[in-house]
Amino acid sequence: MKHYFRALSIAGSDPSGGAGLQADLKTFSALGCYGATVVVAVVDENTVGVTGVHPIPVDFVKGQIRSVLDDIGADAIKIGMLHSSELILAVRDTLAAYDVRNIVLDPVMVATSGDPLLEADAVATLRTELIPRVRVITPNIPEAELLLGHEIAAQEALPEAARELSDRCGGVSVFLKAGHLHDDELIDVFYNAETDRITELKSPRLDTRNTHGTGCTLSSAFAASLAKGMDLDSAARAAKDYISAAIAAGAYYQIGHGHGPVHHFHSIWK
Repeated sequence: MKHYFRALSIAGSDPSGGAGLQADLKTFSALGCYGATVVVAVVDENTVGVTGVHPIPVDFVKGQIRSVLDDIGADAIKIGMLHSSELILAVRDTLAAYDVRNIVLDPVMVATSGDPLLEADAVATLRTELIPRVRVITPNIPEAELLLGHEIAAQEALPEAARELSDRCGGVSVFLKAGHLHDDELIDVFYNAETDRITELKSPRLDTRNTHGTGCTLSSAFAASLAKGMDLDSAARAAKDYISAAIAAGAYYQIGHGHGPVHHFHSIWK
C-alpha cells in the first residue's frame, strides 16, 4: 500500500486564493504532498486589503485538529494566522497530544496590504507559549522586530537577529526573510538551531507587486519539504528555491487591482 506525504495547515482562509489556507494547499500539492486544513478564521480580503476577520470558535478549531490528526495524521504541520491569545494557547495544548516534530510557524501579524491580523496582546503569547514548541519559524523583518522588541536595520544584522530570536524563543530554528530590505540582492538567512549554523539564501530582487501570500507560501513549502523527509538545511533551500521561482513566474500576471499572488504551479502549468 502506498502512502502520501501528509501536510496540515492551521491558518485563516483567503477568498482571493493567494494567501492563507488556499496558498498552503496549492503549495503542498505543487510539492507532492497531500494537504489537509484547519480553518481558524474566515478573512474577508482580496489583493487590495483586508475588510474583516471572522474567527472560528476555539473549540471548533480544536475539534478540526483532532479530526485530522486522529484519522489522517501529519508528517508536518504549518501554522499561520492565529489572531488571539486564546486561540494560540488552544492550538498549543491540542497539538501537545500528538507526536509531530515538524511544525513550521509563520508568525503572521500584518497582511501584505499593511492590515493587522493579530491582536496586540497575542504577540507575547505567541513568543512565549507557542514558538518554543515548534521546530521552525519564518518571520519577515517587521514580524521579527515585533518579537524581538527592536529594529533590524540592515542586511548585515540578519544573522545575529536570527540567533537572538532563537535564543529568546526557546531555541527554535529561524528562517528570517529579507524582503523588506532594499538591497539589489535578496539574501534571506536561515539559522539552524540544531546545528548552530547560519545559511545565507540568495536570490535576485524582482520589481513586482505580486507578493500576496509569499510568507504563507514559503512556510508551507518548508513544511512540505520536511514532510518529505528533508533535513532542516535542505528544506530551507528547497523552500527558498520554490518561492523564488513562484515569484518570478507570477511577476507579470495580473490578478486583481492590488498585490497579486505568486504562481504556485509554475513547474506544472505549461
